[in-house]
Amino acid sequence: MAALITSNFTIPQEVAAGIWKKTQGTSTLATLSGQTPQKFGTSNIMTLTTAPKAELVAESGQKSPTPPAYGNITVNPFKLQVTMRCSNEVQWADEDYQLGILNDMIDNAGIALGRALDLVGYHKLNPLTGTVASSVTSGIADTANSATVASGAYDAAIEAAEGLVISDGYTPTGVAYDPTLHFGLLTQKKTTEERLFDIATVDAFDGMMTATSDTVSAKQEAATATNIIGFVGQFDAFRWGVQRDIAAHMVEYGDPDGLGDLQRMNQIAIRAEIVYGIGIVDTNAFAKIVTATI
Repeated sequence: MAALITSNFTIPQEVAAGIWKKTQGTSTLATLSGQTPQKFGTSNIMTLTTAPKAELVAESGQKSPTPPAYGNITVNPFKLQVTMRCSNEVQWADEDYQLGILNDMIDNAGIALGRALDLVGYHKLNPLTGTVASSVTSGIADTANSATVASGAYDAAIEAAEGLVISDGYTPTGVAYDPTLHFGLLTQKKTTEERLFDIATVDAFDGMMTATSDTVSAKQEAATATNIIGFVGQFDAFRWGVQRDIAAHMVEYGDPDGLGDLQRMNQIAIRAEIVYGIGIVDTNAFAKIVTATI
């Protein structure tokens, strides 16, 4: 049964504060591309595809038309949810011993929904199954721009990715690191065994904003390895916003996840939901950094 019960953990005689957990990175896209206010549902965002150009006009000369051109991208809504069950006894133990289990479940729900923005936006994944969702038609990882790390030269791969973005007419504003890429840069050595970069340089690479999370590679979720350890791009080409945010709350009745009636099974559930609106202006505004496959 997919519900937490008291036999899954030890109720201590004396309680140490807090629950230890493995660090989970959240969304790099939220850091590198600020959200825009959105209404619920599918919407279109106007994009300037051809900017007007100024004309030098001679004295008494005629003026030419200098029209701009506009296009649009579609922003689609994607609903994500987290539902976690536990027994009534877990709730009682949490209340009596101040274990913090329910609060931790609520915190983890928020982390999972934050990670989902990257997993959908980069990789088009359903985070629960780790497979590409048919409802997501475009992801940043679809970009044809790809730079491969060769012989441990992480900096060269980032610079190559920058060049690809620039050659497509965009200005790189940020780097999204998988921890593998971040660590690789920090430990990259000169011939004298001296480190090539310090942490300040890595965390503002070539003047670009940076953010680090294992959502970049999706290695915790992806059913098939992506081999991606970084993205470079003009991150305002990724447009997103929160259309609806249903805060974590307790469900005490019904069958919220198909595992049976909560009251009959002496259980409760914690649920949180969010609706993201996501659209990508142009995947050519990004380049991915990949590891060499053997």
